[in-house]
Amino acid sequence: MITINPNKCVGCLNCLYECSFTQSGDFKAENANIRISCFTEESFCIPFTCVQCSKAWCMDVCPANAMSRNQETGAVEIDQHRCIGCKMCMMACPTGSIHFDTQTRVSSKCDLCGGDPSCVKHCISGALKFEDESKAFEYKQTNIDNQMKQLLKTR
Repeated sequence: MITINPNKCVGCLNCLYECSFTQSGDFKAENANIRISCFTEESFCIPFTCVQCSKAWCMDVCPANAMSRNQETGAVEIDQHRCIGCKMCMMACPTGSIHFDTQTRVSSKCDLCGGDPSCVKHCISGALKFEDESKAFEYKQTNIDNQMKQLLKTR
């Protein structure tokens, strides 16, 4: 899975434009399968993309059976030829990670670039990493533990 450390994101948008170029051959933000939320007043940016849910509601609701899990990468992928553009997957996605391509009239989402995510390779700050799921949760637990230690020191 792609893990995100928003504390490291510098808001350069390299990941967004690289994703767009890899997916569609252009540098249009709307064609990227990663989103960057920037909060200028707080000087803070957060990249976000599909977390490849183990219980993929998007896949379950697709009436065209256009979505399946890639057994090699674990990514939930959309078969662009089977997608009927009903947007049911978009409504079912709990994280809002699926978008509608107005040119092709089908849904689109992160497919992990076949197991070698381009956004991760072009992240200059190290905010994005491609990690085994167990490693990702281990990092999160360690990070929370460290935050708790810091909180206790301030008392």
